[in-house]
Amino acid sequence: MITVSKEDYLKAILEAEGEGQMVISATLAHWLQVSPPAVTMALRRLKRDGLVRVDKKGSVALTAAGRRIARQLTLRHHLIERMLSEIFGMEWYKVHDEAERLEHAVSPDFEAKLLAKLGPGGVCPHGNMSELEGAESRKRRGLVPLAQAEPGTSYIVSGIYERDRRLLEFLEGRGIRPGAGFQVKGRNYDETLTLTTDVGTIALGNAAAEKVWVVPREKTVRRAPLP
Repeated sequence: MITVSKEDYLKAILEAEGEGQMVISATLAHWLQVSPPAVTMALRRLKRDGLVRVDKKGSVALTAAGRRIARQLTLRHHLIERMLSEIFGMEWYKVHDEAERLEHAVSPDFEAKLLAKLGPGGVCPHGNMSELEGAESRKRRGLVPLAQAEPGTSYIVSGIYERDRRLLEFLEGRGIRPGAGFQVKGRNYDETLTLTTDVGTIALGNAAAEKVWVVPREKTVRRAPLP
């Protein structure tokens, strides 16, 4: 039986992989805000059910069956975020947390209705695609992390790391949101960026800038399918 807890673990493993992290017990404990013993017990159950593999070094990987479940939950989450934003007008920085609560309650029938209503593909309110995308795939599409943006260049926000509500609200208050344009005015000795956005001139630290993917304003980004 696939419980809510098991779904959360499988999705967390897939998401951590997408962020380029090595998935070990400590990663999941931090990601899900649970204790190490709880992770150990959960992984034991997932391994027993044939949903994950754990090697001798403690590295966790999804099996084909586990990956199918995680991807389905990720797609459902994506559709719920789009529903909340495109149909109900919920603010982009609020939809992730709401979708986390709703994703386990959506039936296959309702999911099919959402897919028919919203259409396949598309980006979520944070600018991210339905399939989790790693850094290399984003770079192939011409995106760069805001932390690496060049002074004197204008950019458009393409996508933002969505699993940190405080970060999303922080960026919204500074005019950094998906689709927004801005110019990099300068980079300080501590890597803090000075940006001109629609709210004025702001400073943005490296920790936040690393969570934002942007594209130079003059470029057109092709949303190619993931390999």
